[in-house]
Amino acid sequence: MNKIFVILILLTFTAFPQATKNMLSLKEEMKQNMISGSSNSIPVKEEFSKKSIMLAITYSILLPGMGELYAGNYSSGKYFTIADGVFWGTYIGINQYSNWQKDRYHSFAVSNGGVNLAGKDDGYFTNIGIYTDINEYNDDMSRNGDFNKMYNTGLDYWKWTGNDRKTYRAMWTAGELAHNNLRFVIGALVLNRVVSAINAARIAAAFNRNASQELGWNLSAGVSSVVSLPTGVILNFQYGL
Repeated sequence: MNKIFVILILLTFTAFPQATKNMLSLKEEMKQNMISGSSNSIPVKEEFSKKSIMLAITYSILLPGMGELYAGNYSSGKYFTIADGVFWGTYIGINQYSNWQKDRYHSFAVSNGGVNLAGKDDGYFTNIGIYTDINEYNDDMSRNGDFNKMYNTGLDYWKWTGNDRKTYRAMWTAGELAHNNLRFVIGALVLNRVVSAINAARIAAAFNRNASQELGWNLSAGVSSVVSLPTGVILNFQYGL
C-alpha cells in the first residue's frame, strides 16, 4: 500500500511540469498564429486637425502667401509672396528716384533761383515753378484777394532768368510723377494682401470641409490555425475621423 502511494506521488510530480510546458507551448503557438495569420486590411487614414480661417487671413495680411502655406497649399500662395517682393522692390526704387529728383530741383532752385530752403513747404516749390519771380506771384495773389498767401520778399525770395524756370519745372514734374506713382504701388501691395487673404480663407475652409468628411477605417481578417483548437476566423474593425 505504501509503495503504491509513493508511485502515485512520483507520477504526479512528473506530469505537472509536462502539463505546464504544454500550456506554455500552446500559448506561444496561439500568439505566433495570431501574428502570422493571413489578413486583408485597409490602413487607417491620418487624423486631420482643422485650420483657423482667421489665422490664415492674418498670416496673408502680414505676408501674402503665408496664409496659404499655413492652410496647407502653397502652390498658389507662392505667387502672392513673389508679387509682394516685386512690389516692395518697385516701391523702394521709385521712392529713391523721387527723392533724387527732389534733391536735384532743390539744389537747382538754390543755385539758379536764389532760393533759401529753410522753412519751405511743398507748396512753395510748386509755386516757384509757375512764376518767374516772387513779385509776379505776389501781384497775382493781390489781384485775387489772397493776401494771406503772399510771400515775404526777403525770406521767400526767388527769381528765374532765361530758361531756368522751365528747367526747374521739368525736374519738379519728374519728381512729383515718381512720388505720385508710389500711391499705385501702395495700392498694389494692399490689393495683393486682400486677394491672398481671401484665397487663404478659401483654402483653409476647403481643408476643414475635406477633413470633416474624411473617415479612416481598417478591416482585417485572419484565420486561426492553433494546434488543439478548432480552426476559426478573426475579424477586426476600426474607424475614426
